[in-house]
Amino acid sequence: MELFSLKNKRALVTGGTHGLGMAMAEGLGKAGAELIITSTTPEKLEKALAYYKELGFQASGYLFDVTDEKESAKQVDLMEEEGPIDILVNNAGIIKRVPAEDMSVEEFRRVVDVDLVGAFIMSQLVGRSMIKRGEGKIINICSMMSELGRNTVSAYASAKGGLKMLTRNLATEWAKYGIQVNGIGPGYFATSQTEPIRVDGHPFNEFIINRTPAARWGDPSDLQGAAVFLASKASDFVNGQIIYVDGGILATIGKPANEN
Repeated sequence: MELFSLKNKRALVTGGTHGLGMAMAEGLGKAGAELIITSTTPEKLEKALAYYKELGFQASGYLFDVTDEKESAKQVDLMEEEGPIDILVNNAGIIKRVPAEDMSVEEFRRVVDVDLVGAFIMSQLVGRSMIKRGEGKIINICSMMSELGRNTVSAYASAKGGLKMLTRNLATEWAKYGIQVNGIGPGYFATSQTEPIRVDGHPFNEFIINRTPAARWGDPSDLQGAAVFLASKASDFVNGQIIYVDGGILATIGKPANEN
């Protein structure tokens, strides 16, 4: 459908070399977008670009850390020499699982820098050109931890909660320029990182399946529809919203472990 087409659009996905970021970038590519991928690791970037090109997508890559304001500005300028950035997906992020009483301030700051400050830097750099053009789509990758707390992720939850509010505030400021700023909040997904805890009998695997009304982990491809929707004309009057792709977790208080 033309309403969801991303043909002739350029989509910048930070950290789009693996996992959920790669899945969302693939969805944007399927909808016709040219992909611009960032990474801090040359090997991952090279492998990801080869994968995208195998699928027939037009894709380019840039190596830099989104927390480095000056380098980010330089790289965005280079990207925009090739054409406007129509879609920005702030996906780059890290997590450190450390009890709050043991986490160093340096660790806390690094997580907030990457997950929140990096998203602000990229939104500001790309947003300035979007403002001049009078259109643009920004999608911030939030989290279940934008709404819920959990042991050992105080820095991550603080950053993702902040990212939810940054999304709403940028939408408030930039809607008048024809820019939509929204977020996606993934639930619990089957990725290489979660593979060790997704085996039958593992307590966390049982917890997630029991806690999720859909009774399964998400597949990374489950995020593609939300990404395409928020990147396309279909969402032109949707602003400041977080779409939680979570199998229904946030809709329920859960159920006892022995309940069918």
